[in-house]
Amino acid sequence: MDEEFVVGTWHYVLAKHAKAMCSLERELGEKHDLGASEFEVLDRMIRHDDKLRVQALCGEVHLSQSALSRVIARLEKADLVTRLVCDVDRRGVFVMITDEGRRRYAEALPTHRAVLLEIFSDAPVPVPVS
Repeated sequence: MDEEFVVGTWHYVLAKHAKAMCSLERELGEKHDLGASEFEVLDRMIRHDDKLRVQALCGEVHLSQSALSRVIARLEKADLVTRLVCDVDRRGVFVMITDEGRRRYAEALPTHRAVLLEIFSDAPVPVPVS
């Protein structure tokens, strides 16, 4: 694979990511009082449809453990998630989405998707690499 193509692709990805994150922060914040990271945590919780260990969630949302803890604390303060201690391993902490979290997620979902559709509408169709 051509090095210039790879570097150009990397720059494209970085630019799209920055634009998407700025737009998501603005739109989700103004319309739903949620940050992009908060929405992502709720999105993962919805996809798992049950409680999820914080350690597993950390790998899925690509945040450091301390950053994720702050996001979870904000969501918990807003009654969008609740923390549970593991019955078997007291060191383990689970996060579970609340009914209010599900409602806020459902309200914010169309905004999230609209931003992504706008940002990536010019994206080339991905070509499988073998």
